[in-house]
Amino acid sequence: MEIEDQLNANKKCICVICGKVYSQKSHLTEHMRSHTNEKPFVCNMCGKNFSNKRRFDLHYRTHTNEKPFSCDVCSKSFIDKSHLNVHYRSHTKEKPFSCEECGKAFSFKTHLKGHYLTHTNEKPFSCDVCKKTFARKSNLNEHYLVHTNEKPHTCCMCGKAFSRKNNLNEHYRTHTNEKPHFCEVCGKSFSHKTHLNEHRQLHTNDKPYSCDVCGKSFPLKSYFNRHYRIHIKEKPCVCEFCGKGFFQSSNLKRHLLTHKDQKDQIFIDEGPFICDICGKSFPLKVIFSRHYRSHKTGKPWVCELCGKGFCQSNNLKRHLLIHENQKSSEKKSKSESAVLPP
Repeated sequence: MEIEDQLNANKKCICVICGKVYSQKSHLTEHMRSHTNEKPFVCNMCGKNFSNKRRFDLHYRTHTNEKPFSCDVCSKSFIDKSHLNVHYRSHTKEKPFSCEECGKAFSFKTHLKGHYLTHTNEKPFSCDVCKKTFARKSNLNEHYLVHTNEKPHTCCMCGKAFSRKNNLNEHYRTHTNEKPHFCEVCGKSFSHKTHLNEHRQLHTNDKPYSCDVCGKSFPLKSYFNRHYRIHIKEKPCVCEFCGKGFFQSSNLKRHLLTHKDQKDQIFIDEGPFICDICGKSFPLKVIFSRHYRSHKTGKPWVCELCGKGFCQSNNLKRHLLIHENQKSSEKKSKSESAVLPP
């Protein structure tokens, strides 16, 4: 009997279709279903079919909400042990997956795959509405919300809505005043990681943002945007009480002090204010007005020179500067050609 078992152990189970080798017959049987497309395991809850029992068991737990694998650090539970093992890395900060191109390490293999596309410039996921392409499917899914104008994540403090949950989380810190991101050079803290990354540029003395109108350079994009408004006469910070516009939010905040009595009044306005488009309700009129404007889609601001449309008037103004620069360049080249000897 021992000799027979040894002979069976030495036997290799080979797939006759692709030549793949397995040590056990049961593994080969499961593999063969990938060729035959056979899915014998059927979920009696939703009717979905599976080719192997493990995948079926994992799927079934999504119906029963069974999560037998728990993290001994934070007690979070998972339906599969492999999911728990991946989760552990969030505690150990382990990053076993390294990029061969730049050496950057990642905790998850999916993150490495997404990062690798930044080197190949490959963007396989395309939006079927505007044809914009993305390196990751998650980025495409987030982008779709731009077209649907869907903002499923709402702040419970002020009613402001966001299309992405991480944007809501960052916004929420404006209410809690939490600033978890610290600069390792000067110790300054920030509520948003993007603000920290921008701040770091102040220490490098780099000025990557250049104004195409006057040539002035800036270390931060926010500094550049603030400067650019001077050229296009844009005043995006508008007082909700009198309509006066300002270049910077700090100027608007200072101005709002003159409306203190009116500002207090908005909190006793009768509510709720219900949106007749989507049915959403808001406790304050000022929040409702901001939400209602989000339904106004389309590009009503059209360039008379090239026909390009824009959602906001300030974007059109910025675009018109491109035509002005082109005209000035053409005049300059004509004047230079005029003084050349024949």
